[in-house]
Amino acid sequence: MSELDDLKVYGESDVGWCELTLPNETVDDTGHPFVQETGFSAADPRVPKRRVYDDPAVCALREHLRAHNGIRGLEILEPREIERAARIFFRDGFVVVRDVLNTHELARWRDASARALKQILQIPGVNGRKYLTESYRLPHRYSYGTSSASRHLLHDPVWASMIDLPTTTPILTRLFGGPDYHVLGAGGDLCLPGAIEYQALHSDGDREHFQMPPLRAERARRLGVEPRLRGGIEEQPARTLQLAVERTPPVITINFLMTDMTWENGPIRQIPGTQMRPGAAPDPTDEPEWMRLSTLVGAPAGAAIFRDTRAWHGGTPNLSREIRAMPNVEYMAPWYQEERGFRPAMPYEIWAGLSPHAQRISMLTRLPKGVWPAGAGVMHPLANERRAAKASGGKLPPD
Repeated sequence: MSELDDLKVYGESDVGWCELTLPNETVDDTGHPFVQETGFSAADPRVPKRRVYDDPAVCALREHLRAHNGIRGLEILEPREIERAARIFFRDGFVVVRDVLNTHELARWRDASARALKQILQIPGVNGRKYLTESYRLPHRYSYGTSSASRHLLHDPVWASMIDLPTTTPILTRLFGGPDYHVLGAGGDLCLPGAIEYQALHSDGDREHFQMPPLRAERARRLGVEPRLRGGIEEQPARTLQLAVERTPPVITINFLMTDMTWENGPIRQIPGTQMRPGAAPDPTDEPEWMRLSTLVGAPAGAAIFRDTRAWHGGTPNLSREIRAMPNVEYMAPWYQEERGFRPAMPYEIWAGLSPHAQRISMLTRLPKGVWPAGAGVMHPLANERRAAKASGGKLPPD
């Protein structure tokens, strides 16, 4: 019986912990292994030397995390606490809200997450490795979005069904200053047991977007900030400009938790208050220990993490025997038009079955009737294989 036959993204699993996959080893577009010293998949200089559950260095790291991992006093809110969620989000760049998924929704997304992961892992590794590492990612870490040849999972009915929930839409409306935001994409990330490396801290998107065009200024006013304009460009004191930019994030991602975030299973780390910090996050050689331990331990399964993607964040070691999966939906502000790589990705037939609000916010990503997104349905770790699948149109939609 294969470890993939009954794959689940919660509870103990035989998946992961491949000793033959070397620490810090990533692969290029074709699957050729190498170690990258800088950037998104930079090597972790403090990683254990062996990817083995009971290796002494792994055990020592596990005990360190048991004693110290997690943000002390992490605030976890109820969905009804909309104003408090907004205060924490604008202060820290993220907020955790419990019980956004009901029992049925959590079960559906767990099944869908396991189904997509199984497609990725069933592609055999090379030279005895259990799995094929995703191009330019650290071992045992995968992105649902970038592993899809279409770069999104909005063609999946489960992902699409989660873009408008009664527990998330009121909070998003408050954070964006109105209901006229847009769906940008859907995907998420996961780490298998045995992901022993820390991923480098990073932010997503344009951190230098400090101009204040009229549409953004209007949004800031709705959120209680009064920027003054001259010739369509912000020219006021720096503090007010900072507040306006802080309160108008270009992109908000909601990560949904398929399992409890524990000190051991690779909880995401978020560095509070960095959504407006100029410059880059510290690289792995300079990152202080407190940042490595600034994780969302205690966030429960069924919760959501609302994230300003400009805030510094990164993956942490999964030293458990449980897969940690966080599917997501990404939203963009009504004033912000993402031009780099944004392509319609939701089939019309799925769009037609959504709620009226979900249809409105996903108009930009809706495809014409009868058109299937190129590459959708193909999940593959290697960039070259994804490009080939996209060029050929990918799989047809299910009957």
